[in-house]
Amino acid sequence: MRKPAGVERLYVDFDSFFASAEQHLQPSLRGRPVGIIPLDTAHTGLIAVSREGKRAGVKRGMWVREARALCPDLVLVPARHDRYVALHAEIVRVVDQVVPVAGVRSIDEIDCELLPSEQAQSREVGRQVKEAVRREIGPTLTCSVGLGPNELLAKIAAEMEKPDGLVVLHPADLPGPLLHLKLEDVPGIAAGNARRLAVAGVSTMADLWNLAPKHARAIWGSVEGERLWALIHGYAVERPETVRSMFGHGRVLPQAWRNPEKAGACARYLVVKAARRMRRAGFAARVLGLWFTDRRSAGWYGEDRFSPAFDDHTILSRLALLVDHARRQGEAPFRSRSVHVALSGIVPMEDVVRDLFESGEEGRQRQRWEQLSLIADQLNKRYRRPVLSLGPAVEPPGGYAGAKIAFNRIPDPEDF
Repeated sequence: MRKPAGVERLYVDFDSFFASAEQHLQPSLRGRPVGIIPLDTAHTGLIAVSREGKRAGVKRGMWVREARALCPDLVLVPARHDRYVALHAEIVRVVDQVVPVAGVRSIDEIDCELLPSEQAQSREVGRQVKEAVRREIGPTLTCSVGLGPNELLAKIAAEMEKPDGLVVLHPADLPGPLLHLKLEDVPGIAAGNARRLAVAGVSTMADLWNLAPKHARAIWGSVEGERLWALIHGYAVERPETVRSMFGHGRVLPQAWRNPEKAGACARYLVVKAARRMRRAGFAARVLGLWFTDRRSAGWYGEDRFSPAFDDHTILSRLALLVDHARRQGEAPFRSRSVHVALSGIVPMEDVVRDLFESGEEGRQRQRWEQLSLIADQLNKRYRRPVLSLGPAVEPPGGYAGAKIAFNRIPDPEDF
């Protein structure tokens, strides 16, 4: 851990990205209030709102009926995840031409590392990033840029003057520019942490700044508290590399799909998508989990454990066992609102050891299924659509099942 004397990180945060992307892709939407919805139905919520819609009081997460009452002219556009991912890739290329991209944090957030020669002119570099996006992508997709001694402070700076902002947090100025913020404005302080801080008598940014680092660790109950304290104080902290632990997908079920046959078909479609991602990353799984959940995330859960496997035949056979187990519970699990699958207990493919109790013919059969799954992956990638599958591949209505943009995951082109 060290304390930079100047500004070393630049953070790019795009404004209302999904909605702005649609206005960029469809010029007829520019200047109009736009709401992005996951499915083409009135019985859903907004996942993004343009700045015109926000000025009318519409917020992300609102139900369509509530949003339309506030803004009758709101244009609803079903999300097009493949187009947003392609646009994101182009944006990363443009930003990287100005300043080295250190990491992509989400579909609309990019962390950059300033070269030593750029640190003294950090604000100018920020202007160059914004100008490059405007010139090479277009004026509709605006971004807010934050600069600071570390990634966290640069991210906080990017949020300070949204939309289309440019803020520099120099370590010599701290903590002054931070003191007007709410604790919840700091990434890493969610509702649970805010409650723990309140119990400890920490209710303002000044209180947080004045904590002793060991006290912060005690409040969090882990080293994360001390790490956050150091970042807020301008230290550069190396974070341990994230280790992948699972591959999974979920989907809200349309009303007509809340029955055993359709819900099972959706689970089947999702687990094949997850298995293909897992193979592409070079892993096998030892655990398959299946959830049917309601609006309160309650419902039915089952899991099956097995020798490490990555082929569709094994994984689909295990899924069939779980679905059959859910059927024995009656209709209730399948009337749930959503279905989720997860492949976990993952190990690298090269570390998979064949089951000593698997007979010679069983082992050969498993290898044939593995080879067939890899061939199917190659064909589906080549033709950019599912051309070969083990059994029926019935996609639920709405598209993008298994290929939606999540907070911490940007789908690969092969996912679509």
